[in-house]
Amino acid sequence: MRVFPECCWLAITLVAGMVHAAEPGVTETHIRLGMVNAQTGAASGLGKAMLDGATAVFQEANQRGGIHGRSIELVVADDGYDPDRAISETLRLVEEKQVFALFGNVGTPTTNAVIPIVQEMKVPLVGAFTGAMTLRRPVVHEIINFRASYDDESDALVQYFASRGVKRFGVLYQDDGFGNAVLDGTVRALQRRGLELVAKGSFQRGTTAVKAGLAALIGHDLQAVVMAGPYTPVAAFVREASQAGLKAALSTVSFVGTDSLLQLLGTEGNNIVISQVVPLPDDRQLPIAADCAALLAKHVPAATLSFVSFEGCISATLMMAALRRTGTDLTRERLIQSFETFDRLDLGGMRVTLRPDNHQASTAVFLTRIADGRIVPADPGPGAK
Repeated sequence: MRVFPECCWLAITLVAGMVHAAEPGVTETHIRLGMVNAQTGAASGLGKAMLDGATAVFQEANQRGGIHGRSIELVVADDGYDPDRAISETLRLVEEKQVFALFGNVGTPTTNAVIPIVQEMKVPLVGAFTGAMTLRRPVVHEIINFRASYDDESDALVQYFASRGVKRFGVLYQDDGFGNAVLDGTVRALQRRGLELVAKGSFQRGTTAVKAGLAALIGHDLQAVVMAGPYTPVAAFVREASQAGLKAALSTVSFVGTDSLLQLLGTEGNNIVISQVVPLPDDRQLPIAADCAALLAKHVPAATLSFVSFEGCISATLMMAALRRTGTDLTRERLIQSFETFDRLDLGGMRVTLRPDNHQASTAVFLTRIADGRIVPADPGPGAK
């Protein structure tokens, strides 16, 4: 038996350690991802639906042998839609659980809160359920967005009403990063059309105390109001506005959680216009919709394909495409570089593009409205693009 001096054994051990050293969250058999979002509280319907859509895709990938032989392991943490909890849970997943990347955050204030963490620790954050411009301009190297921005959604809503002759707009917004993002986007959209915001009212995150916000909008002869909030306070505002006799047409952006809003309002929500960042989930002519519905039925049979779970499914499909493209030598930086090579990548009828100077894969906005307690496409009307 050959004997090596102690110094040689030390050198061999160090070299072997370097050869087998792996990126955090990556082993020969697994890739560990972290999801920090609202699994409880007023926005839990959004977090749970994102989890449903992602789970269906990840479990299907695992059944098919994983990504280059590695299974996806998803660690889920609940931030309750609270920025402070988002920070602590993100740190726990990155430092203690050693996740490779973060996926599927929900909300602007919670996602904004962890930007310094992902930048400092160089952890990719993919597919957050928010259209905030803070995640897009300037580009944050570690953050990959699937969905259109709130500027895109606000512009589509303003165009919808302006094409019908509406000139007097108001905004009801959650007084935080999310609400202000929609407010700012709406103001910019109005300015592009030579219009000004007539009135605005706000409410606090985590409450349904919308009467003060409504009072700020009453008496201004508004023709349309853009609402920025999750489903619970928005539903409360719709009911309060009806009782107060507000005649303005109502609209809201995708973060509202369309299916949850519909459950709360039913026909009370008739004629509300809602901007979406994914097509109608029941459009089975669209390959990605048919695929996501089938995967959800197979892996999460208690759930149905909603707008939010559809987004979770599409974002997870994009994540899987980047992981496959990165190859077996998986590092965080190589993953980001793989995302940046997608040029009109077809995800089953939705094409996405990412570049080093553009980390938003899609700008698509789809307008819908509530009619007879159902979600239907909104008539694009005159002047639609």
